[in-house]
Amino acid sequence: MAEDSNEKEIQIRTLTGESITLHITRSSTVQQLKLLLNHSFPPATNSPNFHLFFKGNKLQLHDQIGSYQIESGDFVVLIPFVKKEPTQKEKPDSVFSSPNVACNASTSSFADTTWSNIMEDLSELRETTEEIDVIKKKTVEGEMKRGLGSEKEINLPYHMILNTLDHTSRSAEVFPKVLESVNCLSDLPLGYCKLLKRTCLKGNGGGSVTCLCPPWLKMVLKSFAFINIFSAFLHLQSRKVTTSLLDEALDQLAKFGVKLGAHDMKRLSLLCPHLVCFVDDIEKASFGDVIVVVNNSTTNDDRIEDNPKRARKSLYISKIVSTLERRDNSFRKYLGLAFEQLQFEIGDEMNVRISFETLLATVKDLDFTRKGSKSKRVKRSSTSSGSKMDRIGCHDTESLMAVDMVDHLKKGIGSEGQIVHIEDICARKAIYSDIPAELSEKTRSTLKYIGVSKLYSHQAESIQASLLGKNVVVATMTSSGKSLCYNLPVLEELFKNSSSCALYIFPTKALAQDQLRSLLHMTKEFDVDLNIGIYDGDTSHSERARLRDNSRLLITNPDMLHITILPHHRLFRRILSNLRFLVIDETHTYKGAFGSHTALILRRLKRLCSHVYGAVPSFLFSTATSANPHEHSMELANLSTVELFQKDGSPSARKLFILWNPVLRPKATFIKAHLAMDNNELADESANFVRSSPIVDVSRLLAEMVQHGLRCIAFCKSRKLCELVLSYTREILHETAPHLLDSVCAYRGGYIAEERRKIESAFFGGKICGVAATNALELGIDVGEIDVTLHLGFPGSIASLWQQAGRGGRRDRSSLAIYVAFGGPLDQYFMKNPRKLFDRPIECCHIDSQNKQVLEQHLVCAAHEHPLSVQYDEQYFGACLESVLNSLKDRGYLCSDLSDSPRIWNYIGPQKLPSQAVNIRAIETVRYSVIDQKKEQVLEEIEESKAFFQVYDGAVYLRQGKTYLVEKLDLSSKTAFCKEADLKYYTKTRDYTDIHVIGGNIAYPVIDSTMFPNTNVRANVCQVTTTWFGFYRIWRGSNQIIDAVDLALPPYSYQSQAVWVPVPPSIKEAVVKKNYDFRGGLHAASHAVLHVVPLHIMCNLSDLAPECPNPHDSRYYPERILIYDQCPGGSGISVQAQPHFTKFLAAALEVLTCCRCSAEVGCPNCVQSFACHEYNEVLHKDAAIMIIKGILDTEN
Repeated sequence: MAEDSNEKEIQIRTLTGESITLHITRSSTVQQLKLLLNHSFPPATNSPNFHLFFKGNKLQLHDQIGSYQIESGDFVVLIPFVKKEPTQKEKPDSVFSSPNVACNASTSSFADTTWSNIMEDLSELRETTEEIDVIKKKTVEGEMKRGLGSEKEINLPYHMILNTLDHTSRSAEVFPKVLESVNCLSDLPLGYCKLLKRTCLKGNGGGSVTCLCPPWLKMVLKSFAFINIFSAFLHLQSRKVTTSLLDEALDQLAKFGVKLGAHDMKRLSLLCPHLVCFVDDIEKASFGDVIVVVNNSTTNDDRIEDNPKRARKSLYISKIVSTLERRDNSFRKYLGLAFEQLQFEIGDEMNVRISFETLLATVKDLDFTRKGSKSKRVKRSSTSSGSKMDRIGCHDTESLMAVDMVDHLKKGIGSEGQIVHIEDICARKAIYSDIPAELSEKTRSTLKYIGVSKLYSHQAESIQASLLGKNVVVATMTSSGKSLCYNLPVLEELFKNSSSCALYIFPTKALAQDQLRSLLHMTKEFDVDLNIGIYDGDTSHSERARLRDNSRLLITNPDMLHITILPHHRLFRRILSNLRFLVIDETHTYKGAFGSHTALILRRLKRLCSHVYGAVPSFLFSTATSANPHEHSMELANLSTVELFQKDGSPSARKLFILWNPVLRPKATFIKAHLAMDNNELADESANFVRSSPIVDVSRLLAEMVQHGLRCIAFCKSRKLCELVLSYTREILHETAPHLLDSVCAYRGGYIAEERRKIESAFFGGKICGVAATNALELGIDVGEIDVTLHLGFPGSIASLWQQAGRGGRRDRSSLAIYVAFGGPLDQYFMKNPRKLFDRPIECCHIDSQNKQVLEQHLVCAAHEHPLSVQYDEQYFGACLESVLNSLKDRGYLCSDLSDSPRIWNYIGPQKLPSQAVNIRAIETVRYSVIDQKKEQVLEEIEESKAFFQVYDGAVYLRQGKTYLVEKLDLSSKTAFCKEADLKYYTKTRDYTDIHVIGGNIAYPVIDSTMFPNTNVRANVCQVTTTWFGFYRIWRGSNQIIDAVDLALPPYSYQSQAVWVPVPPSIKEAVVKKNYDFRGGLHAASHAVLHVVPLHIMCNLSDLAPECPNPHDSRYYPERILIYDQCPGGSGISVQAQPHFTKFLAAALEVLTCCRCSAEVGCPNCVQSFACHEYNEVLHKDAAIMIIKGILDTEN
């Protein structure tokens, strides 16, 4: 750390990777530092309440900066928090008195603001009635074709209402205002009258009337709205709904002109006993999908007993609101269905003079809420299951623009409220610059040939810097023309100097092929033989020899550089001697363990170029999605200077980004009564309802896009999901547009190279319009203009989401992105909190070139390539070089002669080619072949670790929309034999993964004081084992399990490294005593610890994995917090973590206690992990806090 006698330079970091460096005097206080951050650091400005931590300890406000030993390389961590509101437990004097408001105090400013907002909202509803009436008349007939009860539900602003009730002394005034807006059986508050719609459907017209609801029905609607909100209001005060409290509230409301009485509440219980019921036993009262009213005559017995789970505002506001919305939606749909049944029974004419008694009698006689025996009812139930996908969508094939598709979806397959948010990302105009004068006429002719007459500003600036010999990194948006930033200076050099060479490094073969096509096109018309070619695993031996002898622009990947080019560098003498440029594209992919390996491979390359061939190439980096492109590029290639260009001059068309949440439907029948609820918990949504399949929704969306002429990529997180989406999409198109069946396909790993090239070419050429793809299409492969991107579930990182969405609108056309949520906590969190998604910063890329384990592996390779010397090679491999060389000598890999000056280290290890023993990204060599028995054709080769998830006896194997039945899996030959079959189900394995700590079977090992004294934290070798014990057969579309089959397959296992700490039995007992989920607490604690590791160790979250419990596994679960290296063999990160683990626990505890999310399952800021193998199921935030506190107490 640079500092003078009275000034310190302090680096501040956040949990999301943002950082700032400030200069401050030693005598300044921590409070002054926080004020400085508030004015200069956006994370501090946006969250003015925050703590500062140094090495796990919170900085005290009045301490001087100089009192902390902040050395060079150290940093301070900023963690935001929200101040907790003081709570009071006194029983309120009045039913409308909130314990959060002092009795004699005026309403708080917060309450006044909220009150003003809700009054404005409700006022706007009343003021827009006339405008809505006009719209209703024009569109009601067309909109009614879908029938009653199937429309989009727009609920009252319950969050705002509850906040107002809970923070104002004028609570009694809220209800009359709210109830004024409830006066029609419609989709609140802007929908159409269901009875009017029914009349229009029968051809009777509506005239000038906009509502046909009789007065008694309006009173029923107001009654339900009142008791629904009132029950939540009481629950926030830890009180139950009793008849005495209900009477008192109704009496007070009467003063404001609300004419509701106890008899209105009784009517509700008669009409819909599954939603409102009166009981005598107070123990049966709970807060859930049923509103339970306790019959009593006093208010002395309405308190809810204290319970640990109610410590945070009784129950979580978000769950309370969710319950209110479920009740309201169920009630309105129930009434709509009741009138539908009444109409079905008494004839075609809808009579608005129907009485309450008539409706009640009809409901009781038909009993349709339980039996569902009518044909129309059966049909509706079938629809909700989705088993036949009978809500296929439109049959129209009229071309639409991407932005026009939004309205089309709202009126069609998205009309049930699936669209929960639309983010409108504005267009950006281009900033142009003149073509640099330094470029030769031949290079200018190249630009003219490809149709480029002027450059974007970032292109021109970066090209000029590259021509001056500077190292350059271009970090601009997807499709901003970054390839020109490196192609032009490279071609300029190759045109000018006939001996100069360039080396292009791409992370994938597909990107290399794409760039080859682009370069060949650019140089097609010029009489310059550059012999551009790809040198990778797919290159034939004869082609490899030709390229070594003649190529001046060689395209390869880090794997080939490591395994072939560097060990045999003398064969590449001509290229390496004349190497002028080294291009590294998609730099953001080089992170974590793979990035650390690549960083050392580049150091080996630079060392050979300098020591052996006398070349010093310039580096050109290109990246689209990274929060720290400058620092990352410098560390990746061990460069002292890099010039960054990130001011994007390219144009960007408008993009609409939709959040799509599949509709929630009852599990069995349309309406289901559950009178017995858990006394301590809100009934989970899944107890009575289930979301329609997001896989089917994405398939319907993909079919819609293709039908309407929009080119679309549907990104899926796994190979099987790709195949399912393709299969469902073709089923839909078979019904709606059969001529388009061949215009959709899948693109994923596992396909042979020729097939992938064929798909890429067909997509680019327009023969294929829709593709279901894994992240293989996430990177910048040019497949032509894309109009729409679909995203099935969160892809794992914000960077990946934007990288995928960036594929749309790649030139000047507006585009559409649709994120379709699964039902897991993470996806649902973003659906309910869109700003948490769109305002979330892109992640940083971290690598650690000094990771001892990785460094050792590459030093062995480097010594084999050329003898090592500390004097000359420390600049490449760091200050720890000599100690690592001595360690390798002791293990028999290297030798040196002490008489040499400088001392030279030579390779003497057992392997002929040590690079072949170093797997830089866990690429598996053992694969299973999938063979079509009828055609005797190899369909795919699957990696060993993935094979048993896809092929086994009885498995349904999916490929390009076709289904195959696996008849036999031959383990000895590693071959799966299958035949094509028309199957209406798919299969899913039943499996579990265990982490066995080798040498860690003792719960409380004897502490080794020579290592890390006074700690139970251990670092051990571990065995990661996946076991398959069966599979399910599942109906396609409905996702219903129809059969469970046992399997006998060998487990798949690999060794890694883990760091872990046991949880003492006393902590488990305390957690269980609180009725918390102990397994969920361990899972949540592991996630929280994983979140903070990159703050202390240079690594990526993808390098590590926590121990995650399978929600369906009832076996013993180890009582520990454990994280392990995901890379087979281990990456050394867990070993590095051991001495810091207690700090990780303290930092994780601070994150958990500062996070103000109210859900038991937490949120992405605390315990939910983007990379959880079990989709964030079985999490308990409060249990995690108890567990971590207990471990820290034990450690201390």
